[in-house]
Amino acid sequence: MLGLIGKKMGMTRIFNDTGRVVGATVILVGDNVVEQIKTVENDGYSAVQLGFEEIDERKVRKPQLGHFKKLGTAPVRVLKEFETDCAEDADLKPGQTLGVEVFENVKFLNVTGISKGRGHAGTIKKYNFQRGRESHGNSNHRERGSSGAASYPARVMPGLKMSGHMGACQVTTRKLEVVGIDKEAGLVFVKGSVPGCKTGIVYLRKFIKK
Repeated sequence: MLGLIGKKMGMTRIFNDTGRVVGATVILVGDNVVEQIKTVENDGYSAVQLGFEEIDERKVRKPQLGHFKKLGTAPVRVLKEFETDCAEDADLKPGQTLGVEVFENVKFLNVTGISKGRGHAGTIKKYNFQRGRESHGNSNHRERGSSGAASYPARVMPGLKMSGHMGACQVTTRKLEVVGIDKEAGLVFVKGSVPGCKTGIVYLRKFIKK
Protein backbone atom coordinates (compact mmCIF):
# COMPACT_ATOMS: atom_id res chain seq x y z
CA MET A 1 0.00 0.00 0.00
CA LEU A 2 1.13 3.51 -0.76
CA GLY A 3 -0.80 5.17 2.07
CA LEU A 4 -3.21 5.12 4.99
CA ILE A 5 -5.83 7.35 6.60
CA GLY A 6 -5.09 8.84 10.02
CA LYS A 7 -6.14 11.40 12.60
CA LYS A 8 -3.87 14.14 13.96
CA MET A 9 -3.84 13.77 17.76
CA GLY A 10 -1.33 16.40 18.89
CA MET A 11 2.37 16.66 19.63
CA THR A 12 4.91 14.99 21.86
CA ARG A 13 8.66 14.54 22.06
CA ILE A 14 10.69 11.40 21.74
CA PHE A 15 14.37 10.47 21.91
CA ASN A 16 16.01 9.43 18.64
CA ASP A 17 18.85 6.95 18.17
CA THR A 18 21.50 9.53 19.13
CA GLY A 19 19.71 10.50 22.36
CA ARG A 20 18.48 13.87 21.13
CA VAL A 21 14.97 15.08 21.92
CA VAL A 22 12.84 15.41 18.76
CA GLY A 23 9.46 17.13 18.59
CA ALA A 24 6.95 14.93 16.77
CA THR A 25 3.32 15.03 15.68
CA VAL A 26 1.27 12.03 16.81
CA ILE A 27 -0.99 10.56 14.12
CA LEU A 28 -3.48 7.82 15.01
CA VAL A 29 -3.79 5.32 12.18
CA GLY A 30 -5.44 2.47 14.06
CA ASP A 31 -7.11 0.02 11.71
CA ASN A 32 -7.81 1.01 8.11
CA VAL A 33 -10.45 -1.29 6.64
CA VAL A 34 -10.26 -2.38 3.01
CA GLU A 35 -13.65 -1.41 1.59
CA GLN A 36 -13.23 -2.03 -2.14
CA ILE A 37 -10.65 -3.27 -4.62
CA LYS A 38 -10.50 -1.31 -7.88
CA THR A 39 -9.16 -3.28 -10.87
CA VAL A 40 -8.17 -2.38 -14.40
CA GLU A 41 -10.77 -4.77 -15.84
CA ASN A 42 -13.73 -3.29 -13.94
CA ASP A 43 -12.70 0.33 -13.22
CA GLY A 44 -9.93 1.11 -15.67
CA TYR A 45 -7.28 1.51 -12.95
CA SER A 46 -5.96 -0.37 -9.93
CA ALA A 47 -6.42 1.03 -6.43
CA VAL A 48 -7.60 0.12 -2.94
CA GLN A 49 -10.41 2.00 -1.21
CA LEU A 50 -9.80 2.29 2.53
CA GLY A 51 -12.20 3.25 5.30
CA PHE A 52 -11.44 4.91 8.63
CA GLU A 53 -13.49 5.35 11.84
CA GLU A 54 -16.42 2.98 11.99
CA ILE A 55 -19.76 4.75 12.67
CA ASP A 56 -23.43 3.88 13.15
CA GLU A 57 -25.64 3.22 10.12
CA ARG A 58 -27.96 6.12 10.94
CA LYS A 59 -25.11 8.59 10.39
CA VAL A 60 -24.46 7.46 6.81
CA ARG A 61 -26.25 8.68 3.69
CA LYS A 62 -28.39 6.06 1.94
CA PRO A 63 -26.26 5.84 -1.25
CA GLN A 64 -23.14 5.23 0.86
CA LEU A 65 -25.02 2.76 3.05
CA GLY A 66 -25.93 0.78 -0.07
CA HIS A 67 -22.26 0.86 -1.07
CA PHE A 68 -21.22 -0.65 2.26
CA LYS A 69 -23.98 -3.27 2.22
CA LYS A 70 -23.03 -4.33 -1.30
CA LEU A 71 -19.42 -4.83 -0.18
CA GLY A 72 -20.44 -6.44 3.11
CA THR A 73 -18.39 -4.05 5.26
CA ALA A 74 -19.24 -1.81 8.20
CA PRO A 75 -20.05 1.90 7.58
CA VAL A 76 -17.12 4.28 8.10
CA ARG A 77 -16.74 8.03 8.39
CA VAL A 78 -13.91 8.51 5.86
CA LEU A 79 -13.27 6.82 2.51
CA LYS A 80 -10.11 7.27 0.48
CA GLU A 81 -8.46 5.51 -2.45
CA PHE A 82 -4.75 4.72 -2.59
CA GLU A 83 -2.70 3.32 -5.42
CA THR A 84 -1.18 -0.13 -5.08
CA ASP A 85 2.60 -0.40 -5.04
CA CYS A 86 3.42 -4.12 -4.87
CA ALA A 87 2.16 -7.56 -5.86
CA GLU A 88 1.04 -8.27 -2.28
CA ASP A 89 -1.75 -5.70 -2.63
CA ALA A 90 -3.43 -7.96 -5.16
CA ASP A 91 -4.20 -10.39 -2.31
CA LEU A 92 -6.16 -7.81 -0.30
CA LYS A 93 -9.85 -8.51 0.27
CA PRO A 94 -12.77 -6.33 1.47
CA GLY A 95 -13.03 -6.35 5.25
CA GLN A 96 -9.31 -6.82 5.78
CA THR A 97 -7.62 -4.37 8.16
CA LEU A 98 -4.32 -2.56 7.62
CA GLY A 99 -2.25 -0.79 10.27
CA VAL A 100 1.02 1.04 10.81
CA GLU A 101 2.97 -1.99 9.59
CA VAL A 102 2.45 -0.50 6.11
CA PHE A 103 4.99 2.19 7.05
CA GLU A 104 7.57 -0.18 8.48
CA ASN A 105 11.04 0.68 7.16
CA VAL A 106 9.61 3.86 5.56
CA LYS A 107 11.70 6.97 6.29
CA PHE A 108 9.61 9.77 4.77
CA LEU A 109 5.91 10.47 4.19
CA ASN A 110 3.76 12.97 2.34
CA VAL A 111 0.92 14.18 4.57
CA THR A 112 -2.27 15.74 3.14
CA GLY A 113 -4.90 17.51 5.23
CA ILE A 114 -7.20 20.53 5.49
CA SER A 115 -5.30 23.52 6.91
CA LYS A 116 -6.62 25.60 9.79
CA GLY A 117 -9.09 28.28 8.73
CA ARG A 118 -7.91 31.84 9.47
CA GLY A 119 -10.97 33.74 8.24
CA HIS A 120 -10.58 36.96 6.26
CA ALA A 121 -6.91 37.97 6.39
CA GLY A 122 -5.00 40.96 5.08
CA THR A 123 -2.01 40.80 2.76
CA ILE A 124 0.53 41.14 5.58
CA LYS A 125 -0.77 38.03 7.34
CA LYS A 126 -1.66 36.12 4.19
CA TYR A 127 1.36 36.85 1.95
CA ASN A 128 3.92 38.40 4.33
CA PHE A 129 3.72 41.84 2.67
CA GLN A 130 5.83 44.64 4.18
CA ARG A 131 3.94 47.23 6.20
CA GLY A 132 4.10 50.96 5.47
CA ARG A 133 6.30 53.50 7.24
CA GLU A 134 5.27 54.81 10.65
CA SER A 135 6.78 58.23 9.91
CA HIS A 136 4.83 61.50 10.05
CA GLY A 137 2.37 62.05 7.23
CA ASN A 138 2.15 58.43 6.08
CA SER A 139 -1.31 56.90 6.37
CA ASN A 140 -0.60 53.64 4.54
CA HIS A 141 0.37 51.32 7.39
CA ARG A 142 -1.21 47.95 6.62
CA GLU A 143 -2.93 48.61 3.28
CA ARG A 144 -1.98 46.64 0.20
CA GLY A 145 -1.06 49.64 -1.94
CA SER A 146 -1.52 50.17 -5.67
CA SER A 147 -2.98 47.38 -7.77
CA GLY A 148 -1.08 48.66 -10.82
CA ALA A 149 -4.00 49.47 -13.16
CA ALA A 150 -4.44 52.94 -14.76
CA SER A 151 -6.73 54.28 -17.52
CA TYR A 152 -5.53 51.29 -19.52
CA PRO A 153 -6.59 48.52 -19.02
CA ALA A 154 -8.88 50.31 -16.52
CA ARG A 155 -9.40 47.16 -14.51
CA VAL A 156 -7.66 45.07 -11.90
CA MET A 157 -5.76 42.19 -13.46
CA PRO A 158 -6.74 38.74 -12.18
CA GLY A 159 -4.37 36.74 -10.00
CA LEU A 160 -3.08 39.61 -7.85
CA LYS A 161 -2.31 38.94 -4.21
CA MET A 162 -5.03 40.64 -2.18
CA SER A 163 -6.71 40.28 1.17
CA GLY A 164 -9.32 37.56 1.45
CA HIS A 165 -10.12 34.12 2.80
CA MET A 166 -7.13 32.33 4.29
CA GLY A 167 -6.73 28.67 5.20
CA ALA A 168 -9.33 25.87 5.27
CA CYS A 169 -7.96 24.36 2.06
CA GLN A 170 -6.18 21.14 1.14
CA VAL A 171 -2.45 21.23 1.86
CA THR A 172 0.20 18.58 1.25
CA THR A 173 3.48 18.66 3.17
CA ARG A 174 6.12 16.56 1.46
CA LYS A 175 8.96 14.46 2.83
CA LEU A 176 8.17 14.48 6.56
CA GLU A 177 10.48 12.24 8.54
CA VAL A 178 9.04 9.21 10.35
CA VAL A 179 10.73 9.21 13.76
CA GLY A 180 8.78 6.36 15.35
CA ILE A 181 5.97 3.80 15.07
CA ASP A 182 3.85 2.24 17.83
CA LYS A 183 2.24 -0.92 16.44
CA GLU A 184 0.20 -1.74 19.54
CA ALA A 185 -1.39 1.72 19.78
CA GLY A 186 -1.50 2.23 16.00
CA LEU A 187 0.46 5.49 16.13
CA VAL A 188 2.89 7.12 13.72
CA PHE A 189 5.27 9.83 14.98
CA VAL A 190 6.20 12.36 12.29
CA LYS A 191 8.73 15.19 12.47
CA GLY A 192 7.65 18.35 10.66
CA SER A 193 4.63 20.49 9.91
CA VAL A 194 1.46 18.40 9.61
CA PRO A 195 -1.49 20.38 8.17
CA GLY A 196 -4.74 20.70 10.09
CA CYS A 197 -5.95 20.97 13.65
CA LYS A 198 -6.14 18.35 16.38
CA THR A 199 -8.50 15.47 15.54
CA GLY A 200 -8.29 16.49 11.86
CA ILE A 201 -8.24 13.75 9.24
CA VAL A 202 -4.96 13.40 7.32
CA TYR A 203 -3.84 11.14 4.48
CA LEU A 204 -0.39 9.58 4.76
CA ARG A 205 1.45 8.50 1.62
CA LYS A 206 4.92 7.04 1.16
CA PHE A 207 7.35 9.62 -0.21
CA ILE A 208 8.56 8.42 -3.59
CA LYS A 209 11.28 10.44 -5.26
CA LYS A 210 10.56 10.76 -8.98
